[in-house]
Amino acid sequence: MSRSAHPAGPRHADVLPEGHYTAPPTDLNALDGKVWSRTVTRNTDGVVTVGGIDVTRLAEEFGTPAYFLDETDFRARCRAWAEAFGKDADVFYAGKAFLSRAVVRWLKEEGLNLDVCSGGELATALDAGMPAERIAFHGNNKSEAEIERAVRAGVGRIVLDSFQEIVRVAHIAQGLGKRQRVQIRVTVGVEAHTHEFIATAHEDQKFGIALAGGQAAEAVRRALKLDGLELIGIHSHIGSQIFDMAGFEVSARRVVQLLAQVRDEHGVELPEIDLGGGLGIAYTPEDDPREPHEIAKALGEIVTRECEAAGLRTPRISVEPGRAIVGPTAFTLYEVGTVKPLEGLRTYVSVDGGMSDNIRTALYDAEYSVALVSRTSEAAPMLSRVVGKHCESGDIVVRDAFLPADLAPGDLIAVPATGAYCRSMASNYNHALRPPVVAVRDGEARVIVRRETEEDLLRLDVG
Repeated sequence: MSRSAHPAGPRHADVLPEGHYTAPPTDLNALDGKVWSRTVTRNTDGVVTVGGIDVTRLAEEFGTPAYFLDETDFRARCRAWAEAFGKDADVFYAGKAFLSRAVVRWLKEEGLNLDVCSGGELATALDAGMPAERIAFHGNNKSEAEIERAVRAGVGRIVLDSFQEIVRVAHIAQGLGKRQRVQIRVTVGVEAHTHEFIATAHEDQKFGIALAGGQAAEAVRRALKLDGLELIGIHSHIGSQIFDMAGFEVSARRVVQLLAQVRDEHGVELPEIDLGGGLGIAYTPEDDPREPHEIAKALGEIVTRECEAAGLRTPRISVEPGRAIVGPTAFTLYEVGTVKPLEGLRTYVSVDGGMSDNIRTALYDAEYSVALVSRTSEAAPMLSRVVGKHCESGDIVVRDAFLPADLAPGDLIAVPATGAYCRSMASNYNHALRPPVVAVRDGEARVIVRRETEEDLLRLDVG
């Protein structure tokens, strides 16, 4: 059956799983502003542009697959978070979402701090000129070498994740003649409404020290006794891609209860509370994320109310948005290869990337939007599954979406909201070459992370 004769969307919509799209969109050429970055639009020729440059030009110059990052949008989101929380709070960008030297420079210029969770992220931050005092260092199993480098550099805080780490950081800091500022990460027993792989506040998981059984209180006792540590606060992170603020309210209440216990037992009011990150973004039009000013207002009210009830001074709040800043700012551009209709089911659209540049669909059952971006089409919608070129049946980029029935090899399609956790989790599966990251702004495009080459792969293979 030819693509042009492919059945229209309503017939195909009947086979979609419950909870997915139930009918095709009325306009396949429309670009929903919730899932695309701010400078993305279609020009008069129907070609999608970002930062004033059309995607056909970008594909010719930089190839596909490639991530295109809207620098204007990224900077605007940084400013929005900084302004929402103001001078009495701290915003730490979570570098694990996506980090490069260019991103570090943008963060520095826009007034944000930076959260890192590995020696490599710390090295990137320092190399790009982020002041060490504006860096927080996370991780559930930091090596002694990583801790020593962080302490020597003078990072603003190390987030302690275990009883062993309390001793380890104190010993290293004391040996260097320093007193390291630290927070203790606690797990508060909150079941966040998200995928189990990215929920981090329930007790049966690897992060933090549990409030249950008095373990977190014991961690505070030990940290306060060690000369190499300056305990400045408590840290809690309940998960990722969260829209419901109820989990944050429960988390804040339990952390404040711990602060009150610390005051009553030790006569110390810890000055800071870090509520982590994890706020969701729109991957599809059905997602409804909150704006930074709404989040700041809600978190501020929660902490203030709980502290007033406990008779505590309100501590300085920190948050750690990563996905919420970089996620919406980028899209991945692919070239269509094979288009394979399956009668009565769907059409498989194979692209020149896949799970090596976006593992989230396979790992988390993540949902994405997708659009034909190199032209417009008046063809009927066809139920499609966008898949990669790797040797895995689970190599799926977009599980269920509607694309025009005249889609053909050589067309360009784009998946929005891929700024977070796509390049940072990219792999060389099947010896694929990881795509470049190209920053686009005001009619100019420049590579900020170059495409890997075969020479890069072979250089590491010393056998």
